[in-house]
Amino acid sequence: MVRAKNVLGMIMQNFFCIGIVTLVWSVVGFSVAFGAGNGFWGGFHFFALQNLSEGDNNIPYVVFVAFQLMFAIITPALITGSIADRMKFSAFAVFVPLWSVLVYSPIAHWVWSANGWLFKRGAMDFAGGTVVHANAGIAAIVLALVLGKRAGWPSGDFRPHNVPFVLLGTGILWVGWFGFNAGSALGSNKLAGFALLNTQIATGVAILGWLAIEKIRDGKATTLGAASGAVAGLVAITPACGFVSPMGSIAVGGIAGVVCALATSIKGKVGIDDSLDVGAVHLVGGVLGALLTGFFATVDTNSAGHDGIFYGGPWSVLGEQALAVGATLGYSAVVTAIIALAIKYTIGLKLSDEDQFTGMDEALHGETAYRFTTIGGSGSLSTSVTPVKVPEEAQA
Repeated sequence: MVRAKNVLGMIMQNFFCIGIVTLVWSVVGFSVAFGAGNGFWGGFHFFALQNLSEGDNNIPYVVFVAFQLMFAIITPALITGSIADRMKFSAFAVFVPLWSVLVYSPIAHWVWSANGWLFKRGAMDFAGGTVVHANAGIAAIVLALVLGKRAGWPSGDFRPHNVPFVLLGTGILWVGWFGFNAGSALGSNKLAGFALLNTQIATGVAILGWLAIEKIRDGKATTLGAASGAVAGLVAITPACGFVSPMGSIAVGGIAGVVCALATSIKGKVGIDDSLDVGAVHLVGGVLGALLTGFFATVDTNSAGHDGIFYGGPWSVLGEQALAVGATLGYSAVVTAIIALAIKYTIGLKLSDEDQFTGMDEALHGETAYRFTTIGGSGSLSTSVTPVKVPEEAQA
C-alpha cells in the first residue's frame, strides 16, 4: 500500500518486529504478561522463560508461550501502517522493545491473565480486540501525531504502488487469522469451531458493508475497499469470535464494514496523517468488536463468557467491555506518547524531507525493491534512474 520507494523500508520494520519482540518476549515480555504478579503487572516469575512447567493450560505451556508470542509480534507491527514513509529506522528500533514491554505486555496481563484486573471483572476479549487492535490502533494515532505528517501530504500522490499485492497480502492475512482466532480456544474443540466459523462470516459480511459505503459515497466500489473491508471484519470479530453466535457475527461484521469505511474520512478532516488507515480499521474496528461483544455474546457459544444485552444479560456486561476499552486506550495513549516524545527529543523520530523524497529503501537501507528499465533504440535494456528533487515547499 506504500509507494515503490518505501516497500523494503516497510518490510524491514515488520521483520525487525519479529526479531526484537521474539527476544524481548523470551526474556521478560511473557513474564510481565502472564506471570502471577498482581492485577496490573505480571512480575518476573517467568523471567528468561523459567518455571514453564507450572502452567495449567489445555496445551503444554511452552506451546502457549510460542502462541502468545505471535500476538506480541503482530501488535507493534500494526503500528507501522500509521508511520509509513517517514520514521527513522533507529528510532523505530528503540521504540518497539520499549513499547512491547511497557505497553503490550501489561495490557495483555490485565485482559488475559487469570490475575489481571480486567479479566477478574469479566471483560471478554477472545483473541485480541482490545489487547492487540485497539491498543495498536491508539498507539498508531499517537505516534503519527508526535511524528508529524509526511513531506508533501496531503497534496502529493500517495496511492498504493501495487494493489494486486495488497489483495494477495490480505488473503494471506485472512488465512493466518484463522490460526489466531480459532487457536485462542487452546484446543481442537467446539469453541474453536465457533471461532473459525464466526471469523469467516464476519469477514465476508464486512466486505459487503465496506463496498456498499464506497458505492454510495464515492460512486464506485474498489478492490482496495474489498481488502480493507476484509481486514475491518477480521479485526472486529477478533474479540467476539469465541463468544458470539454465527448470527451475531453477521451483525459484528456488517457494522464493522460500514463504520470503519466511514471512519476513513476522519483523518483528512482532522489532519492526522495515518498513512494506511490503522486508526479507521484497527482502532475503530477493535473498539467496535469489544463493545459489540457486550451485545451479542451468548453462553450457548462459550459458557465461560456472559450473555450480552441481546440475550438478556445485564447492562453491566457492556459496562465491563467499555471499561476494558477505556483503560486500554488511556494507558496505551499516555505511555506511547511518553516513549515517542523521549525518542523525538533524544535521537529524533523523523526522516528528513530529502530522505523522504529519496525513499526509505535507498535512504535507510541502500536498496531498491524494483529495478526499472527502459528499452533503448538498439533494443538493449538500461536502468532508468531519475534524480531526486526536493520540492521547494518541502524545503521551507
